[in-house]
Amino acid sequence: MGKFRIHPSVLEVAEIFKKHQKEVYLVGGAVRDLVRGQPAKDWDLATDARPEEVQAMFRRVIPTGIKHGTVTILYKCLSIETTTFRIEGSYSDGRRPDTVSYASSIEEDLSRRDFTMNALALELPEQRLVDPFGGQKDIKDRVIRCVGNPIERFSEDGLRPLRALRFAAQLKFTIEGETLKAIPLTIHITEKVAMERVRDEVDKILASEKPSIAFRLMETTGLLALLFPELQACRGVDQKGFHQFDVLDHLLLACDYAPKDKPAVRLAALFHDIGKPAVRDKDELGIWTFYRHEEVSAQLARDIMTRLRYPNSLMDQVCHLIAVHMFHYDDQWTDAAVRRFVVRVGESFLNDLFDLRRADTWGTTGREPPAALNQPLRDRIMALLAKNKALSIKDLAVNGEDLAQLGIPRGPIMGRILKELFETVLDDPEENRKEKLSLIARNLYEKLKQ
Repeated sequence: MGKFRIHPSVLEVAEIFKKHQKEVYLVGGAVRDLVRGQPAKDWDLATDARPEEVQAMFRRVIPTGIKHGTVTILYKCLSIETTTFRIEGSYSDGRRPDTVSYASSIEEDLSRRDFTMNALALELPEQRLVDPFGGQKDIKDRVIRCVGNPIERFSEDGLRPLRALRFAAQLKFTIEGETLKAIPLTIHITEKVAMERVRDEVDKILASEKPSIAFRLMETTGLLALLFPELQACRGVDQKGFHQFDVLDHLLLACDYAPKDKPAVRLAALFHDIGKPAVRDKDELGIWTFYRHEEVSAQLARDIMTRLRYPNSLMDQVCHLIAVHMFHYDDQWTDAAVRRFVVRVGESFLNDLFDLRRADTWGTTGREPPAALNQPLRDRIMALLAKNKALSIKDLAVNGEDLAQLGIPRGPIMGRILKELFETVLDDPEENRKEKLSLIARNLYEKLKQ
């Protein structure tokens, strides 16, 4: 039994390499996680075998990045990315190496990695740890440090600074001083990075326990102004009433509190007040107002997410939550008002909206919201839905075919009548009977004909 818990199939693959007299090492995040005492997720290998040799050793091999020396071995239940030892040439575009050439040793291969904690290798199957840059000590000290000169590392790939910030949030490590200082000095390289790559890092930040760690580091290094100028504009924008923080701190606190397993809610929490700087004004009493900020926030969120190439479906969810997040329930609401609220929000969005409201409340004071914060409204909604679920035009007791049989022509007039019938049912669900709605429809049509 070795020192680390390695998947049995990975060890079997390693034995096949050894049988062919080839070196093979576990590399990347798996080694970092194992050294941290955490289970490994991805199994990536580095080897002195060339891609064509790897293809000859195994029955199922996919040439995933063969021009860069990478293939993927499909072995039993695993997909194992395997790369020949390599060194990379200059990075003229700050995104990808101009040339890739094979290296002669694992140490030479590790020298091209970004951070010391990622420049570890575990020789297989013996499990000898190769650590030429002190990565094991940095992991123990919880430090993120570039391999070699940080300006050189960040100039090679402009995504690396964002990765450093992401690791700080994910692992709760600190960034070593010279590494942190190099980020603003290489920001012109980060500017060249494809937005899809930036988005992938942002998603990992949002899935961490406390995304604000990364976003605050973005602010201090200039990356926030580069990647999220709309968020940077929220710094120093003070608010009114119970708010203890400016808009940016409020948004970061809300994002931290939102459920990390709900990306749409986390993104909505991060952006829900992003329009406040644009609409801020003072009333006659000198109090700050932010009228219709939710509409502007939803539009700015769509602009940001479009820029980052998010899928339309997620964009629509996030922007809808932002657009409807301003509601002020009290027990004076009529049943009709509650039904209209459900229709406006959408039944499928209610739980997410209530999660967003709790996050918004936490971000206002930095204190845990009351356990029953949304409960009175939830109870009203549940009671009304149990009685009647006419929450869209398709739930009406009549449809277009029924109205056509009454002599009402299809088109704008029929659409208008159906909307009026729906409003009638929202006011009083007892009206949702075919005979009653048919009578109302006839009367409406006679009026509209005049």
